[in-house]
Amino acid sequence: MSKFELKLPRMGESVAEATLTTWLKEVGDTIAMDDPVFEIATDKVDSEVPSEVEGVLVEKLFNIDDIIKVGETVAIIEIEGGSNVTETVKKKLEAPQEAVSAVAETVAVAKESVATPIQDYSSTNRFYSPLVKNIAKQEGIAMTTLDSIKGTGKEGRVTKNDILDFVANGKNPHTTIESQAEAPVRETPVEVSQPNVSKEETTQVVNEVSRVQYSGADEVIQMTRMGKLIAKHMVDSISNSAHVQSFIEVDVTNVVNWRAKMKDGFEKTEGEKLTFTPIFMEAVAKALKKYPMMNISVDGDTVIKKRNINIGMAAALSDGNLIVPVIKNADQLNLVGMAKVVNDLARRSRENKLKPDEVKGGTYTVTNVGTFGSVFGTPIINQPQVGILALGAIRKMPAVIETKEGDFIGIRSKMYISHSYDHRVVNGALGSMFAKAVADYLEAWDINREL
Repeated sequence: MSKFELKLPRMGESVAEATLTTWLKEVGDTIAMDDPVFEIATDKVDSEVPSEVEGVLVEKLFNIDDIIKVGETVAIIEIEGGSNVTETVKKKLEAPQEAVSAVAETVAVAKESVATPIQDYSSTNRFYSPLVKNIAKQEGIAMTTLDSIKGTGKEGRVTKNDILDFVANGKNPHTTIESQAEAPVRETPVEVSQPNVSKEETTQVVNEVSRVQYSGADEVIQMTRMGKLIAKHMVDSISNSAHVQSFIEVDVTNVVNWRAKMKDGFEKTEGEKLTFTPIFMEAVAKALKKYPMMNISVDGDTVIKKRNINIGMAAALSDGNLIVPVIKNADQLNLVGMAKVVNDLARRSRENKLKPDEVKGGTYTVTNVGTFGSVFGTPIINQPQVGILALGAIRKMPAVIETKEGDFIGIRSKMYISHSYDHRVVNGALGSMFAKAVADYLEAWDINREL
């Protein structure tokens, strides 16, 4: 018998590594050609890696959450007579404790197969990926039920998140109201410390008590893989950077009035909607050009000054997660080009059609919290960048207007912008001046500007 090395394939010109998020096969499993073996994530884009051969998985070389470089061997598959278990697997099964576990698992699978008929997922004209079929099989979802799930993928295909959401929402046939009502309350007993209890035992009791307690009436929701990646990314950012915020109020009356005047004509001539986002992105690109030390990243004790201005545009997905497509060379785009790029990236973000390269290489990030009605926010820096700008909701407000004839009160369209920056390398003066530059550009908007 020979062994085949399953390597991490190339996923784009600028993608050099990926995070292992899930093993879809276990050691000892028989693998058919094109069967997905594991899942990886490059930032926020998930991908399955299929097997190139038929055989038996005999070794895993990485654990979940490990970073793998392109070209590295991830798994070893034994081929030529791969239906037989290898000596390595046999030795593991010969261990008494693991043998008991193997038998118990076999019994559990047998019981489940008796309770749940084996589904034939080939008797449908609808396309399902191997991962979706595997989840449906594990959850005992019937073919007719699977066909009824609305897909959000390309051409209405059911994605991994679609079927996981279906299961999480309580529509799994194995989950019933009766079983939830009968579920016992799971609480960790609090033990009374005794004088002769060791320090190690006391620590174990404290750890047990500190665990989250829940009962059968509570809904337990597993975080998605993307959610776990985002959570880790946010915690790492707080740990690495000294976050400081600056806030500034901006009068965007000229911008609001100009857009209202131009949007209908723009849509007719360009076939695109004219939103506020490309206007804000243009302002940020000009501010980055004026203050290039905001367009940097930190690598240990060194600062890398970026040549290109690539602005990340945080976009909310239908499942509540965020993705950050990148506008490459934003300072070289005119407003028409910016609007087309912004609309294209936003549309393909919602449709899960972004390529790995399109969420890479950002040098600064902008997030529009005003979309959800927030007046301002304190966003977390997208590492390894050193700044992120939050755009608040535009509101009509009474304001003091200064004129040659004197001051008077008028109605103006205003918003807050919040600038979070890394105080290790960006001092308060630079962080505030950058935000002020964005505000000045927007307040000085030419109401007679032509596209």
